[in-house]
Amino acid sequence: MGITKATNAPQTAKTAAIARSATARGRQKTANASTDEKRERILKAAESLFDQLGYANTTMEHIVRQLGVSKPFVYYYFRNKQEIFETLSWRPAVACFTAMDFAADDTRPAHEKVCIGIERLVRATLEHHPAAFFYYREPQVYRPEYVTAQKKMANHFYAQLCTQLEAGRQAGMFDFRETRITAQAACSLPGFLYNWYRPDGRLSLDEVVHELSLLAYRVLGLQSAPLQRSASV
Repeated sequence: MGITKATNAPQTAKTAAIARSATARGRQKTANASTDEKRERILKAAESLFDQLGYANTTMEHIVRQLGVSKPFVYYYFRNKQEIFETLSWRPAVACFTAMDFAADDTRPAHEKVCIGIERLVRATLEHHPAAFFYYREPQVYRPEYVTAQKKMANHFYAQLCTQLEAGRQAGMFDFRETRITAQAACSLPGFLYNWYRPDGRLSLDEVVHELSLLAYRVLGLQSAPLQRSASV
């Protein structure tokens, strides 16, 4: 049975620094409960429109009409449409690419950490639907600075995953040949979800996470099924 209800570990200092760098451009007003609530309203409305219409066909006028507000209301919190799009995309990127972050004193074996990290990655992708798929669908939209920041986080994730995979293989828990190719193959599974995933589909989110995690474990050549339990950090 698969590991269930995984939660992301706190960001490492390196990953947090990357996050601050990429998002510093975004927030225009000092955060408080009121501004956060209004920003979230804008983001939620825009996310739905981007999902339905695509980036190019979604205008600020669409977002304004969806919210029933004036344009100055939206521009008070966001400079433009691209900033909204990148803000929506950054959250799932952080959630996914910190999936292999573990505390320095975490003594669990490498294969357990890999299984937990894979499930975190799959779960974060689904929980951030549909914004998690924007980068796959429209990669041409993002500024070079954004792409660079996201690639740094991705490299951070894969460096940790590959280290744990190699340790797990040495312990006899994984059977694979090329570490990086194996890691990318296993983690590519949730990337294709944007083609077919439906939140109201036959399987629940937990069931989809479970099924995809099992498939990823097979790609990794996991030699024994992980125990079903809650994955803590």
